[in-house]
Amino acid sequence: MSTLTQIAAVSALNVRSIPQRLGTSSVIVVGIAGVVAVLISVLAMSTGLVRAMQKSGPDPRAIVVRTGASAEMASAITNSAAVTIADAAGVKHGLDGRPLASPETLVIVNLNKKDGDETAAPLRGIAPVGFAVHQEFKIVSGRSFKPGLTELIVGKSAARLYQGLDIGSKIKFAGTLWTVVGIFDAGGSQHDGELIADQPTLNSAFQRGDSSQSVTVMLESPQAFQTFKDAITTNPQLQVDVSTERDFGTQQSSVISTILSVVAYVVGGIMAVGAVFGALNTMYSAVSTRSREIATLRALGFGAGPVVVSVFVEALLLAVIGGTLGALLAWLLFNGHSVDTRLGFSGQLIFDLAVTPALVVLGITWAFVIGVIGGLFPAIRAARLPVAMALQAV
Repeated sequence: MSTLTQIAAVSALNVRSIPQRLGTSSVIVVGIAGVVAVLISVLAMSTGLVRAMQKSGPDPRAIVVRTGASAEMASAITNSAAVTIADAAGVKHGLDGRPLASPETLVIVNLNKKDGDETAAPLRGIAPVGFAVHQEFKIVSGRSFKPGLTELIVGKSAARLYQGLDIGSKIKFAGTLWTVVGIFDAGGSQHDGELIADQPTLNSAFQRGDSSQSVTVMLESPQAFQTFKDAITTNPQLQVDVSTERDFGTQQSSVISTILSVVAYVVGGIMAVGAVFGALNTMYSAVSTRSREIATLRALGFGAGPVVVSVFVEALLLAVIGGTLGALLAWLLFNGHSVDTRLGFSGQLIFDLAVTPALVVLGITWAFVIGVIGGLFPAIRAARLPVAMALQAV
């Protein structure tokens, strides 16, 4: 009998006997499922955060802030500087010939979440041209605000999270009563968690003069970014930094994303150690219970190699089942689930958890590695089991 035939025969025998050891076998499956579910769910927060921060519209965009500003709230750009930025080379122009450059104000206001807790929320001011720059903004209910009036539109995620943001509701900020007139969809970007108003009206209410925190511009093409960057960073009248919207989002989310990744791997690693010991205990128990069976196979001419492989096959099968179950649970319970977190100076950021195919593959890979480690030493023990002694065992 060839080695492959022996491996297939012994492995099939092991797999068929799993139902007889369902209780002990479930230790591996449940343990690994827990590891994978926790790992994927925490990494899904990091993935969802980065995805929301990097989400951009249909065309290339760049964002300009004051030199050295680590966030929009730490930046300030004068009106004259905003005009110079809008006139720079590489900026796309609309059908009316005006540059597609949106000076934007960002302030933080206090709102109550629907669970009753008070939290900080971002309120953004944009001019009418802002809707041509942010083409992903779509009004899904109500209407847009009218310039010059104290009206707000609310991101769909903000409408779900905060109290008092239904269309027609009135809310007071900076001593001014604002009316919610619409709800918008920002395509899954961070703006879904924001409130938006007319910039000049917002600046007046919050006594911000004519300054902005940032300027977002639509570029003529991706290749135009370097042209635009060179034009404004070499202008001695401007002291600004410029990034693509994607790079700026990555920078903003990098710290929290790194923390979440560290937490995921540390917690997942600790749980993985426990799962390995559970797998070792289960597989050692399986080998011990079937010692006479293994010895009989060896006496009939089956080699040590097929026995080793068969124990590995059983351990890996249980591990992959556990990994798949954990990934499925993570996807069912967390994928698309909205969470909110405080992001630096920018108030509360709302985003959806994202269980991506890459995370599922990562989780199952972890399960596979745990199965390999958990099956290694029991497999070696099975191969070294003295045939005569095992046959004499009761």
